[in-house]
Amino acid sequence: MGNKKVIIISQNFYPEIGSAANRMKNLFQLLKIQGYEVTVLTTEPSYPYKKIYDQERFWNNDEMNTDDSIHRVMIKNRKYAISMLNRLLYYLEMAFKMLFYILKDKKKYDFVLVTSPPIFVGMVGLIAKIRYKSSLLLDIRDLWPESLKGVGILDNPLIFFIFNRIEQLLYKKADFIIVNSKGFEKHIQKRGKTPQDKIVFLPNAARQFEIKPFMSKKEFKVVYAGNLGLAQDVELIKNLARKLKEHQIKLTIIGYGMKKNSLMEFVKTEKLNNVKFINPVTREKCLHIISEHSVGVVTLKDKEVFETVLPGKVIDYMTCMVPVVASVSGFTKQVIETENVGLVSTSKSVDEMVQQILFLKDQESVRKEMEINCKQYIQSNFTWEKNIPLLTNVMESNSQIQKAIYDIQEAKIKKL
Repeated sequence: MGNKKVIIISQNFYPEIGSAANRMKNLFQLLKIQGYEVTVLTTEPSYPYKKIYDQERFWNNDEMNTDDSIHRVMIKNRKYAISMLNRLLYYLEMAFKMLFYILKDKKKYDFVLVTSPPIFVGMVGLIAKIRYKSSLLLDIRDLWPESLKGVGILDNPLIFFIFNRIEQLLYKKADFIIVNSKGFEKHIQKRGKTPQDKIVFLPNAARQFEIKPFMSKKEFKVVYAGNLGLAQDVELIKNLARKLKEHQIKLTIIGYGMKKNSLMEFVKTEKLNNVKFINPVTREKCLHIISEHSVGVVTLKDKEVFETVLPGKVIDYMTCMVPVVASVSGFTKQVIETENVGLVSTSKSVDEMVQQILFLKDQESVRKEMEINCKQYIQSNFTWEKNIPLLTNVMESNSQIQKAIYDIQEAKIKKL
């Protein structure tokens, strides 16, 4: 195993915050621990805002700061504009610069591990598979372009048709497809006519050292951590903040994204002094802040595509032993209710969510039970150290198959 080489191709990577960058960072570190030689092709950090990475506190891993196996491309175009054209220009520039690196690269790799969205990076991975004559591991973190359609960004039927065809091609050409949500499996099987044994469920997870010990909360507080974008129901969060003030409950928002300013303006206009905003912080600091709260809030827009996802913040809340109150459906709802780690609003209404929060405030024994369930569920199902063999076993079995094919071909050549 020691001499097997992997190239990870990802838009997001350390020191960026967010679940995508954290996922790729952990795969990079753990594959190296398992004995693989790992190279990363990524962009200069810019999510959610490029400027925050001028701060040294985000560059808190000296080993990775000096690792010359991490290669970054610079992107000039603006990234997080609502305009579909601006997004396309950004993604195309990134894809072409990554392709230029791949075409110049003289190394050989056994595996190309590429993560999508965006789908353009997936296409880079497919070309890298051909260029390096490698096995392609396609990591799917979101159903793209369905998610763009779900938030109302993509409404052009022709573009949607083209992206769907690219999506099908990637599913077909990948040697294995890795998903971070069980909810993706049926869609991929149907869209790509993909056999079940080609799909590997590798969820976002916590590292063992991140799992928080039990700590008594000094006061009952609610937290929302993560993106405030088009997929999240920010109007619901606004109304929730106002309702919580009526019950004198504090709400902490560790948020970023295109809807953050709108939310901040609402809080200011409504004079909601129960709401505290915290700017983006390192993952370590974020988990520490979350663990000081009693309930974590999750909201997703009521669209079919979001029934398949498992938001990273749900795992982060459970990692910190914080029960969840959520306005969600599908796979996330199933996890929360089956494992008894929180409550889900069936009506997806603010009033019901507030009642659930008040219930957890009043019923301390129920809340404590959920806290214990959170920790146990994470330790059993969502630690990177336990789950990384799901990936390496697939890689090793694929290597053995490739070796067997090579041996058969060599034997035929010798007979000739």
